[in-house]
Amino acid sequence: MAPRRQRATIDKESQRWIDATKQAGAVLEGAASITMVSDRESDFYELFAERPHNVDLIVRACQNRRIEAAQEEPGLLFAFIDAQPEQSRFAVTIPAAPGRCARDAELAVRYAPVTVRRPLNGADPALPETVGLTLVDVREVSKPKDGSGPVHWRLLTTHSVATVAQARRVVDLYRSRWVIEEFFRTLKTAGFDIEAADIGDPHAMINFAAAATIAAVTIKQLVQARDGNTDQRLSDAFDPDDRPILEAVSAKLEGKTERQRNPHPKGSLAFAAWVIARLGGWTGYYGKPGPKVMRIGLAEFHAIKYGATLDVQDV
Repeated sequence: MAPRRQRATIDKESQRWIDATKQAGAVLEGAASITMVSDRESDFYELFAERPHNVDLIVRACQNRRIEAAQEEPGLLFAFIDAQPEQSRFAVTIPAAPGRCARDAELAVRYAPVTVRRPLNGADPALPETVGLTLVDVREVSKPKDGSGPVHWRLLTTHSVATVAQARRVVDLYRSRWVIEEFFRTLKTAGFDIEAADIGDPHAMINFAAAATIAAVTIKQLVQARDGNTDQRLSDAFDPDDRPILEAVSAKLEGKTERQRNPHPKGSLAFAAWVIARLGGWTGYYGKPGPKVMRIGLAEFHAIKYGATLDVQDV
């Protein structure tokens, strides 16, 4: 096999990004807007050059690409944006991640149109010589107190960005990928471990994956609602018949101290999240319940629900 840099994109794993983008454009053809959001591994020239007309891209830049510049010699992407004046600042909440605590951060934003040149090596010579994009650069103003690295994202996008509001929308769309990554993490290592499932029948595997997906969505909703900041109702994730059971279990689980009492209003998803977390082993004192705790708790709740619906004659 030829070295990676000498192989055509179709012979690399990178081709999956092009294929997925084209598939999204075809399947969602009737959608008002389609945006594919991806991290640095998808930063390659062919993706921008071959995207369907109805699919926009937001890609975290990895390559310090050649761009068209005012002078005769081409400029470089990173040096160009670093030289641009700061255009605005806004506050965001950076979610927790391995090695990083959740924190509020102030981000400085810069944005500018760029004309990216076709790479000198490896790119198909049949591709256009240039592609017009916009680069949105956001970086954390102060150093995080937990010792982790400050946020710095360089986002290449096909979206039109002419205002601070449009730049902020690109940043928010990019940040939404965390929700998707956490969902897949719940399906895999943090929850159901579907990759380890030893199921030979394809149809059975599809059914298992579908059931796990439904449960993973519920778990993700519970994790998001645990602090009471989402204003979601219980009915967003549970059946109406679940409410009296959740309230009865909550009363049994509550302790004498303030931190051992359910602080959320009945009928809210946050109320249910507290119950499910306690069933999953969370004490109410240390840390915040994550997907693993919610998965265990949800299984415990369904067992309780099944028992509550049994009649004596069914046993």
